[in-house]
Amino acid sequence: MSGGVEWALHCCVVLTSVDEPAPAARLAQLHDVSPSYLAKQLQALSRADLIRSVQGKAGGYVLTRPPSEITVLDVVEAIDGPGPAFLCTEIRQRGPMATPPEACTTPCAISRAMANAEVQWRAALRAVTIADLADDVRGDYGPGALAGIGAWFKAAEG
Repeated sequence: MSGGVEWALHCCVVLTSVDEPAPAARLAQLHDVSPSYLAKQLQALSRADLIRSVQGKAGGYVLTRPPSEITVLDVVEAIDGPGPAFLCTEIRQRGPMATPPEACTTPCAISRAMANAEVQWRAALRAVTIADLADDVRGDYGPGALAGIGAWFKAAEG
């Protein structure tokens, strides 16, 4: 999983704390990350219709739907794509003890284990929403944590 997933998840949680669109430059400043790097993640979220850009003087990004309707898996797939995390390359068919391709009619034990883990991993990520993450942030850091971030954004508007 790429590092962009972490940045994208943080940005989505932050967007739950603001009443106005959050400018990309301000999101980058908040997270101390390169604006151009973060812009790529925001563009991917926008292409996936998880956030949208609002133009104008008070422009920036907003979530496209309630945070309870955006899952962690939605964000992972927006950033890293919907493909599997593990790709079997049929290593068993290589080297001096290679299994002939015609004998490989079913996935090997490693491929089956990884496919099972992938199903469970995706189910776990699908079960957690951006709203859940925001609630956890409030639980970890107190009810003022996200409110403070929202106030930080609001102070920049004035």
